[in-house]
Amino acid sequence: MYLISRIFLVGYLMIVALFFTCGIGLIVLSALEAWNALNPGIDAPIRARFEILLECVGLLTIAVAALELGQTVLEEEIQRSANISSPTRVRRFLSRFLIVVVVSLSVECLIGVFQFVHGKPEFLPHAASVGLAAAAILATWGLFVRMNTEAEKLEPEAMAEVKAEDDQVEGEDSGEGKAKNVPVDTNEAPPNYGHKQHQPGQFPSATKEPPQP
Repeated sequence: MYLISRIFLVGYLMIVALFFTCGIGLIVLSALEAWNALNPGIDAPIRARFEILLECVGLLTIAVAALELGQTVLEEEIQRSANISSPTRVRRFLSRFLIVVVVSLSVECLIGVFQFVHGKPEFLPHAASVGLAAAAILATWGLFVRMNTEAEKLEPEAMAEVKAEDDQVEGEDSGEGKAKNVPVDTNEAPPNYGHKQHQPGQFPSATKEPPQP
């Protein structure tokens, strides 16, 4: 089992590295396209330069999506080693993924409208369909978060565990190490939180009564 976990860890590291490489490559390509659009030595009409800049925006949008997905895999699967088994973890993971998808689709819809509104208006329904898809995903995501909130109330210990992991990861990123004595809300604490645990074979000491006057 340990060997399989190591194999999965190596696979996740490769995925993160490839996401990072693709994101950097898209940024470089976008920079080259932007230079071609803004280079005064090239004789090109303003409309062509505008379309090239719009393509640069699209490349940067995909680059942001690639980097964000790589960061999500890095934090959720490597740093936290999260198992998607609780409503809180499912909501967090899907939210980080879907927000990238919604923003990317929205930007692509805007780019398509700018490209087709003057030159090829017959393709505007295609751009509008992308916007409708982004709106549908956003509405469905909101409904899922609303319904998932009720499920999270049934497992308050999972919420407390996730918050503790967030504090630990943030402390490691800032170089402060694991936070100690972090106050936990009693409404989100797991059952028997704060009670002293006794080792097997040991019995709690009897409570001393106050001396009688």
